[in-house]
Amino acid sequence: MKATKMLNDIKTLLNIEVKLEEMKLENGTVITTDALEKGNEVFIVTEDEKVAMPVGEYILEDGRLLIVSEEGIIGDIKNVSDEVPAEETTEDLEETIETEVPEEVATEVEAIVEAVVEVIAPVIEEVKTEIEELKKQYASLMDGEEKKKEEKKKEDLSAAKKPIRRTSKKPTKTKVEFGTGKFSTTLDRVLNKLNK
Repeated sequence: MKATKMLNDIKTLLNIEVKLEEMKLENGTVITTDALEKGNEVFIVTEDEKVAMPVGEYILEDGRLLIVSEEGIIGDIKNVSDEVPAEETTEDLEETIETEVPEEVATEVEAIVEAVVEVIAPVIEEVKTEIEELKKQYASLMDGEEKKKEEKKKEDLSAAKKPIRRTSKKPTKTKVEFGTGKFSTTLDRVLNKLNK
């Protein structure tokens, strides 16, 4: 048992009022401890009970960093500004980005850009003309497909309008013969087929 816990138990038994420090974490969670010092116990305050604080690093509402090394035991307390460097503002970044470029380098870059544009410009024009030609071919193909679809619809409609006619003019008569004799069983039929 930790010394602080034993001391608290003794104070409770003797009806001595124990005053605990309560503070909030950055996210609003309320924690309690005897004193915010290394080695003291620390708990999370819930509606029903106190829960030992899990191992980890927590930022207090006042900006300090609380490090819990063992479950429920304060490992260390640090000021956040000591460890974390201040964030760079966009103005600082702009200042670091803006550097003077020597005039020789700038003229070389401009010359390279102009040379690239001269080489690419004719290629771009060729690609544009090819794209226009492909668009025209595609449009003509689509027009042809649409015409075929329309013709097929007309054929289907004209076929639907034609009356249905019989192919033969005389009805055919089929001759039906009825057996004259006894009924044949499966065995009789098998034997007849074998004899033939």
